[in-house]
Amino acid sequence: MTAGESSGSVVRRILLGSQLRRLREARGITREAAGYSIRASESKISRMELGRVSFKSRDVEDLLTLYGVTDEAERAALLSLAKEANLTGWWHSYSDVLPGWFQTYIGLEGAASLIRVYEVQFINGLLQTEAYAHAVVERGLKAAAGRGGGGKVSQADIDRRVALRLERQKLLVSERAPQFRCVLDEAALRRPYGDREVMRGQIQHLIEISERPNVTLQVMPFTFGGHAGESGAFTMLSFPESDLSDVVYLEQLTGALYLDKREEVAQYERAMAELQDDCPDPADSRDLLRGLLQLT
Repeated sequence: MTAGESSGSVVRRILLGSQLRRLREARGITREAAGYSIRASESKISRMELGRVSFKSRDVEDLLTLYGVTDEAERAALLSLAKEANLTGWWHSYSDVLPGWFQTYIGLEGAASLIRVYEVQFINGLLQTEAYAHAVVERGLKAAAGRGGGGKVSQADIDRRVALRLERQKLLVSERAPQFRCVLDEAALRRPYGDREVMRGQIQHLIEISERPNVTLQVMPFTFGGHAGESGAFTMLSFPESDLSDVVYLEQLTGALYLDKREEVAQYERAMAELQDDCPDPADSRDLLRGLLQLT
């Protein structure tokens, strides 16, 4: 199975969920009633409609019957979508180190045609060198253990998480690479992870990868002062499927938020546009990176 196919399965789950929601709402059926028809709870219907869970063919068949979908061709198309939505993603082999809430994000990331990110704490994961990623992961695991995460941080655990991050990075150099637009706050470049050589290698990597035709990298300098990214880091994902809305991903300490309401996404869209407009352009940002490289 290719990465594209497994990432697409997440998109298909979301598409199927949204279609089931539209069918249910068109018939004026509550989530509670829908859940009862498939021997499940209202919350299970909610998770299905958000594309957060896999689909059983029997459940989809029963829901289609409840929603009055009798046309065999329409039923067959939706049942086929349910089957495709249950494909296992490549990242499932990393389930031992991958939080359940992040699996959805990796699938969406792999299916996106446009990824826009703003980072302030550290370099975005798709742009990290192996050495820098190692330092970030090790620091994060030790911090979690100190907060009661339990147990000793093993080298094997660190290596697995770094391997997962490097696997994700193949997306940017693949045949179907998305457009990637990243605004890095200067704080992310000046905050050291690892030693001097790690940071030098990371900044050099940013200079090189920013030359790729699908990558637009801009740096928000300290000298600009306050800016539109005051609420913190965020990621925006856009998809080639016309009936799949943009998603804003906000990562938290123990989970994540996925925003897809039009008015919420629009606010982040405006913030991202302002950040890009206020930053030095990509060429000047590369010059800024070269300056930092001389100081590191």
